[in-house]
Amino acid sequence: MRVLKCADSGVLVEVGDLAEVMALRSALEAHPVPGVTDVVPAARTVLLRIEPGTPPEGIASAVRALSPAPGAERAAGDAVTIPVVYDGEDLDDVAELTGLTRDGVIRAHTAATWTVAFCGFAPGFGYMVCDDPRLHVPRRSEARTRVPAGSVALAGEFTGVYPRSSPGGWQLLGRTGARVWDLDREPPGLLRPGVRVRFTDAGSPDAGADARTGATAS
Repeated sequence: MRVLKCADSGVLVEVGDLAEVMALRSALEAHPVPGVTDVVPAARTVLLRIEPGTPPEGIASAVRALSPAPGAERAAGDAVTIPVVYDGEDLDDVAELTGLTRDGVIRAHTAATWTVAFCGFAPGFGYMVCDDPRLHVPRRSEARTRVPAGSVALAGEFTGVYPRSSPGGWQLLGRTGARVWDLDREPPGLLRPGVRVRFTDAGSPDAGADARTGATAS
């Protein structure tokens, strides 16, 4: 772990891997450090925004004194369920890459408990990880110029839900009607760091709209 001063309003913590990022974020949530106003995880770092006038050295000492426990974050935090119609254009390619059948990919994706590790790329886009290595697949060799909003996809060790139409190179598994970013909701982002996610199979593309819209929280 390396702790660096970030201008006058933050402390940047560099760690070895994503598991350490998630463990540190979880530890900071369980044991808030006085003077820290926001915790922003990324793939290999955690940025701590601090109140004006707070000595960064004190924040750094408090962070070093924490004892993050990797894996604990998967059993804590809010939980949501997202229904998916698994009719993605890349489902056959993902099956070939993983050595699973189409149904096997769907079963694996819905059986896993996913945890939002960090957010980025676009407002509301959560990078979710699970403990099933079979679902680790490369990005597409060529990105699409437009991926529809609500698309559910895989890339590397992550799954994600596109909050809006945008270019993208992830492997498309299906689509959901759940709104992962809604400015009329508090908080706007459904998929926040630490949130656990379970995907469910909403049935065939001809299933009723009610089966495909809306996420549920537990």
